[in-house]
Amino acid sequence: MVLWLIVDGKPGHENQSVGLAEAIGRRVECGVHRVSLAGRRGVVGRVRAAVAGSAGLPTPDVVIGAGHATHGAILWLARKHGARSVVLMKPSLPLAWFDVVIAPEHDFPAGRAGGNVILTKGALNRVTAGGGGRRGKLILIGGPSKTHGWDGEQMLGMLAKATDRGGWELTDSRRTPAGFLDEAAGTLVGVECISHEDTPDGWVPEKLAAAKEVWVTEDSVSMVYEALAGGAKVGLLPVPRLKKHSRVLAGVDRLVAEGFVTAFADWEETQRLREPPEVLAEADRCAGELLARA
Repeated sequence: MVLWLIVDGKPGHENQSVGLAEAIGRRVECGVHRVSLAGRRGVVGRVRAAVAGSAGLPTPDVVIGAGHATHGAILWLARKHGARSVVLMKPSLPLAWFDVVIAPEHDFPAGRAGGNVILTKGALNRVTAGGGGRRGKLILIGGPSKTHGWDGEQMLGMLAKATDRGGWELTDSRRTPAGFLDEAAGTLVGVECISHEDTPDGWVPEKLAAAKEVWVTEDSVSMVYEALAGGAKVGLLPVPRLKKHSRVLAGVDRLVAEGFVTAFADWEETQRLREPPEVLAEADRCAGELLARA
């Protein structure tokens, strides 16, 4: 099977496409080819870039992409080569134009939108659950965003309680306010603080695959789903919400209600993180369903 991944230069979007491609590769032998539209503007310019970038590649069976900038190129290349078009996340174009739409369930609050739609819990990712002997304990810190504010003092107070038994690794992100990591290193006992700038590619997925327990700040939604894909018990560290209503936040609240993650307030009462009802191997599930539709 030949897969073409249409990428727009945004790591988060490419991570989803690669996660699906890797999951397909765990089931069937396939070749994966990346076609970049990074820096291209307008539908015509992006389609031209896709045609030029794919010249000479083996004829695709499936064309995959995520993000608005990839939509036109996906459709053009899939039709040109007689391949199936697969778009990740709810597209801006009509759903029926694509052969398969794989999108988070929070994008369709009313339920299934059509027979070509596969609903998922969160966006797809590359994380897979490791084997036995899980011992790692990881903390993933985000920062201010469009949906969340920040309270560093409150965060340190929660972390001091959650990590009092030691043995934790903590890493920040590009959004983490300057100085927070140093404060955490000087305040938290038994916690190794590692800057995201000092971690190699693949460090977080590797740690998540081996982690027994993970704390994630609520603003880092993609990391919440990646931690669940790794099979860990996941705790949710609250940060101030700037928006009272959001489809993404509703999805996070649903994870709490369904027992996939433990809210910090609930952990304070029990001093335990819940065992999730299942490992969220969504990329593998979607790969299986996609192949079944071939």
